[in-house]
Amino acid sequence: MLTEERHRRILSYLTSTEIVTINDLMTPLNASESTIRRDLQTLENQGLLVRIHGGAKRIHQLAFEAEMSEKIKTYLNEKQTIAKYAASLIRPDDIIYLDAGTTTLAMIPFLPTDYRLKVVTNSVKHASLLIDRQIPTVILGGQIKLTTNAVLGTSPANQLERYRFNQSFIGINGIHLVAGYTTPDTEEGLLKRIGLKNSQHSYILADHSKFQQITFTQVGTLAEACIITDYCPADLKKKFLQKTTLKEANK
Repeated sequence: MLTEERHRRILSYLTSTEIVTINDLMTPLNASESTIRRDLQTLENQGLLVRIHGGAKRIHQLAFEAEMSEKIKTYLNEKQTIAKYAASLIRPDDIIYLDAGTTTLAMIPFLPTDYRLKVVTNSVKHASLLIDRQIPTVILGGQIKLTTNAVLGTSPANQLERYRFNQSFIGINGIHLVAGYTTPDTEEGLLKRIGLKNSQHSYILADHSKFQQITFTQVGTLAEACIITDYCPADLKKKFLQKTTLKEANK
């Protein structure tokens, strides 16, 4: 069987199932284990699947993003752990950017109220909680995306471009060795990109489920930010550490 045909059939299998194993593929494709492994490596390099131990899993829909009400219920403990660690990095008199997202939202209860902070955010929900804690807050102005409560558009992008930060904390949908940091929405991606660029220290906050995922819009390369996560498998962590800084909040 030609290589291209094997690749097509592997991707076809992944349209009907979340995960496929190497053993599942060897017989129908009439190929050896080493050949299947090479196929999976090639397809992962092309951003078409994610390799896992013993097989591969399909990539989430590139442009799909769950509503905040759904996302806020997932990986709760992991987000709390990441958020607490991220908040511990903040210093007195810092000006920080808190991107819209459920993990950055989880930081707010851990922010010190006696540090004379100033927080800029593009999230209505974040701003409300910050005000409740009496933390000086600037909210960017623009159109509100109802599914995520994020403020988006040209106006907030232009406003954010003028600001400079000690630290920025960015939520993300995908972290990939080749594709870098990605998010489904192009307008959200623009604000995340500006937040990374205009900060002395930039952090990507993401639980372990975001690794080796790719979504529609690239926010930045791996080297542009430090990753804060709950956990990263040792073999994958070694590869990421060759390209960026990675902190596991559980350790």
